[in-house]
Amino acid sequence: MSDDHSKKSWGLALVALGVVFGDIGTSPLYALRECLAHANYDPAIHGADMVYGPISLMFWSLTIMVAVKYLSILSAATAKGEGGMFAILSLLRSKREAFSPRVKRMQVLVVLFGAALLYGDGMITPAISVLSAVEGLKELNPGFSPFVIPVAVGILMALFLVQRHGTAKIGVAFGPIMILWFSILASLGLYRFLEHPGVIAALSPHWGVQYLAHHGLHGIGIMGMVLLAVTGCEALYADIGHFGANALKRAWFILVYPALTLNYLGQGALVLSNPEALDNPFFRLAPPALLVPMILMATAATIIASQAMITGVFSLTQQAVQLGYLPRLKIVHTNPDVRGQIYMPQVNFILLTACVALVVGFKTSSNLASAYGLSVSMEMMLTSILFFFVARRIWGWSFFKAFIPVLIFVTIEASYVAGSLTKFVDGAWFPLAVAAVIWVVMRTWTDGRDALRNAMLRGRLPVEYLVDEIKNDRIVRVPGTAVFMSASAEGLPLALLHHLKHNKALHKQVVLLTVSFTDEPSIDEKNRREIDEFYTDFYRVVLRYGFAESPRVFDDLCIALSEKGKVKPGGISFYQSRELLHTSGPSTMATWRKKLFVMLSRLARPATGYFELPPRQVIELGIQLEL
Repeated sequence: MSDDHSKKSWGLALVALGVVFGDIGTSPLYALRECLAHANYDPAIHGADMVYGPISLMFWSLTIMVAVKYLSILSAATAKGEGGMFAILSLLRSKREAFSPRVKRMQVLVVLFGAALLYGDGMITPAISVLSAVEGLKELNPGFSPFVIPVAVGILMALFLVQRHGTAKIGVAFGPIMILWFSILASLGLYRFLEHPGVIAALSPHWGVQYLAHHGLHGIGIMGMVLLAVTGCEALYADIGHFGANALKRAWFILVYPALTLNYLGQGALVLSNPEALDNPFFRLAPPALLVPMILMATAATIIASQAMITGVFSLTQQAVQLGYLPRLKIVHTNPDVRGQIYMPQVNFILLTACVALVVGFKTSSNLASAYGLSVSMEMMLTSILFFFVARRIWGWSFFKAFIPVLIFVTIEASYVAGSLTKFVDGAWFPLAVAAVIWVVMRTWTDGRDALRNAMLRGRLPVEYLVDEIKNDRIVRVPGTAVFMSASAEGLPLALLHHLKHNKALHKQVVLLTVSFTDEPSIDEKNRREIDEFYTDFYRVVLRYGFAESPRVFDDLCIALSEKGKVKPGGISFYQSRELLHTSGPSTMATWRKKLFVMLSRLARPATGYFELPPRQVIELGIQLEL
């Protein structure tokens, strides 16, 4: 490895500390506390084994789920280096003949539900992270308790309001702050560990097995709390494309993994030596003189963890929009030179509203912990199941080579899911409800688009019809270039026919433009632009983009047209149809879903606005269609 490449990898490892490991790095604030509380640990009755047990379960969860599953195995299951739910779908589609149409449809449904689960996680993570940090004020002075919720709400509102300005400037500080944070985790853990070094025995897996056996069926619920220690795994997988597996492995094994292990051991040692610390073992790790800096650092770390989750939701939404699973929403590129630096106002508002409502409604991080985890654990399990198909059909692994690791992963993840379901009425229903709503919206949007496409095709004419009219001089031509947006690369778009019907004229240069998003993360430049000439100055241009790319439609269109001759960017007029939809058409969709699709269509941005085409050069034509 060259020095430059090595330096870049170390630099990415530094940035990854904040963006990727922020969520899992703030779990010590509440994970062990909730495990002990859920198990009704009483130092007057129980021995050290009741503390060793949850530490053992958390340590081996970190080892098996993060180190083995995500960093050692799943890090290879990428599509052109990209990870995440949509990337694994792209990988499954890389061999068209590998699956039957029925299995492919099922895979899409699973991926959509897995992606929808992330929205519930994206709402709860900022709420529980910030609230758990601010609760340190109660350790400083019990009289500050009434201020915890207002302060947490204020921090969350500031966090979401700053999103419109981008995070490029403050993002530079994420890595160094998180180095300091993980160093503090390790130092405080070691400090308390040395007071009770016997707690090192907790790393033996037999303590975890013995602990679950002791609690019987109640142990299922405890696994739902153990899950809190590994939240953030899916963000790790999704961000592989941004940082690369090597950078993530360096950050994990050199700093994150040792720091988390030491901190959990330190908390366990503290609880055994000082049972009064049971209420909040994390903040009791620090000497009283360091409590204020600890609260400030914890708040900074939770803000960074929340920022990483918000950015992840923005990216996932952009991918879903470009793949056609969600309506076109407004996307603001806060830093055009940095990939992934986007801001989505509608999504930001929904997340803000949900986070504030969760903090006000649940009031404490302990209550929020009941709602946390179900979406994460279900998404982890769905990823494992999809990986089995990748290993068997795409990579050609033998059945047992693929089945054994997946069986281990799914067994652990199923225990997380079961444990989270025991908290269903206490709040675990929330992320599931959010996921169900998002999934219904995605399915309605995709089915509605298919119905809309069929409605448009019913009134579409072949290109040859217009070519004949032009050849026979039956159409008046005017100077300039007209670009007609078309969802399909077949036939004449309705916008063109509508324009011709009312204006009785056509520009001298006509372009039928289709922007297509593929199920691959990115497209090579040589395959980006396709241009066909039907007649003199009459073209069809198809621009292709991957689902992880930000389209530059205007620039790529000008490049494509320049290959055929001169083009004046300022003289191009874009025509886009604005459909007025009615629910009385022949589509088999339920009436309520048709109405939902119509509502979503009204919320969606026109293609010309979504692709950031020059607004003064855009003309919209109203067309009525029946679904």
